[in-house]
Amino acid sequence: MKESSAVSKKVEVGFDPALTLPVLLEVFRLQQSDKVALIEGDESRTWGESISRIYRMANGLIALGIAPGDRVAMLSRNSMSYSEMFTATLVIGACAVPLQSMITDQSLDLMLRDSNAKVFIVASDMAAMTQSFLADHSQIVSGGLIGIDFSDAHFCALEDWLSGQSDTAPGIELNGDDEFNIIYSSGTTGIPKGIVHSQRTRQALATGLMNLGVTAEAITLIATPLYSNTTITTWWPTVCAGGTLVIMPKFNAENALQLIQQHCVSHAMLVPVQYDRIMSLENFSNYDLSSLQLKFSTSAPLRPALKAAVIDHFQGELIEFYGLTEGGVGTLFIGSIAREQDKLGSVGPALPGASLRIIDEQGGELPNGKTGEIVGRSGSMSDGYHNRTEANNDMHWYDSEGLLYYKSGDVGYLDEDGWLFLSDRRKDMIISGGFNIYATDLELVLLEHPDIHEAAVVALPSREWGETPLALVVLESSAKCDEESLRQWANAKLGKVQRISQLVFIDDLPKSSIGKVLKRELRESYAHLAKLDQRV
Repeated sequence: MKESSAVSKKVEVGFDPALTLPVLLEVFRLQQSDKVALIEGDESRTWGESISRIYRMANGLIALGIAPGDRVAMLSRNSMSYSEMFTATLVIGACAVPLQSMITDQSLDLMLRDSNAKVFIVASDMAAMTQSFLADHSQIVSGGLIGIDFSDAHFCALEDWLSGQSDTAPGIELNGDDEFNIIYSSGTTGIPKGIVHSQRTRQALATGLMNLGVTAEAITLIATPLYSNTTITTWWPTVCAGGTLVIMPKFNAENALQLIQQHCVSHAMLVPVQYDRIMSLENFSNYDLSSLQLKFSTSAPLRPALKAAVIDHFQGELIEFYGLTEGGVGTLFIGSIAREQDKLGSVGPALPGASLRIIDEQGGELPNGKTGEIVGRSGSMSDGYHNRTEANNDMHWYDSEGLLYYKSGDVGYLDEDGWLFLSDRRKDMIISGGFNIYATDLELVLLEHPDIHEAAVVALPSREWGETPLALVVLESSAKCDEESLRQWANAKLGKVQRISQLVFIDDLPKSSIGKVLKRELRESYAHLAKLDQRV
């Protein structure tokens, strides 16, 4: 579809000035000053204490010349101060740019340059990553290098910087179209794509999660990095509701259960690899987790067997979101309903108010049951990619009425009830002998074997077939099988064109900080096996 036929670029989303962060913080300061807002380790801060610090940070940014629309970059592990600085940036209408910590110095340099950030806030354990490029960033204002927990020749210590700042409300009114954040993709080459969200879109996010049960009584575990949209999905609604945040600087399965029990955590966002580690603990059943009301999952699909274990043995309702940081595509999986309807293999139907479509390679719409690329339209649609006109246009698809949908790059199908089943990433699809092979289908078969803990299937170059499936398998500790017998077991359950060419045992699957399997890394690491291509 051509943009000339577009009736509406995005879903119309309202914006309520009475629910903006500056208004909410004043309400919390007046009504719940003594309520605990933040917990990290043995320390905690009340809302009154935290708001005082947030305002001092906000006024400090204003003193540096930061105005609405300016960008403030941050590089740190999760901490109370990081959460407060993120909030302070938003309260003055500036745009938060939380940067990833598990990438190269070069990528950090490119993100900082692309965002044109005027202030850069860094934690001590990451300061060394910045030394090679700081001198080249003239856009950073004088005094705009701030160390969260340190000072040196370049960075001023946060507490010293705050000492002379006022804790009065900055009094800035926010607009729905103001930038909220730029979240960068995890690309390892070139400039990672920065995804821009507005205050309007983020207010819709907060409202949606509050409607699901993230209320003022929420005690929310923050166990994934604050630079991730996964984390913001529950961090931000908890802030807006006036709840309590229990912050983990670094995830540990046993520590997560200890924190849930100790602080009576009611809500937690955990990614699949974290659920896997928690459910694998031998003493899991020893913990009192009865306070949990909702457990959220996103960033990567939960495999059906793990979903079943979480639903059956982990207290609280399981809510799985499938969607894009870019927005548009979004589903809501409610564990108890999926269990009743025998749809644990799905990621659920479209979010309320959202619309999903499946399209073919030519952009034509496909009926239910047919597999193709997933596109979506919802109130969560971001403003697209920063400085990436071509990438934005490539992401757009318009329906017959000219309404805008965002392409996901994922492949799947909708069943007769409108529940979405994922097949693969388009870029991870294996094309073998002219047939499309979805790695997810092969992985699900492999995971049926009791000796297999995790599995990933990627394309291996093949002279005969073009591409052929390679399976990388992590075994259970008690496993006694060998690679070839396991390959033949799986191939007996697969169709002829799906058969696995090679199967290799590995100790761990490489994953991003939020648990996504890094398939490109696997393809590159095992490309040398192509000479052993076999399909028997």
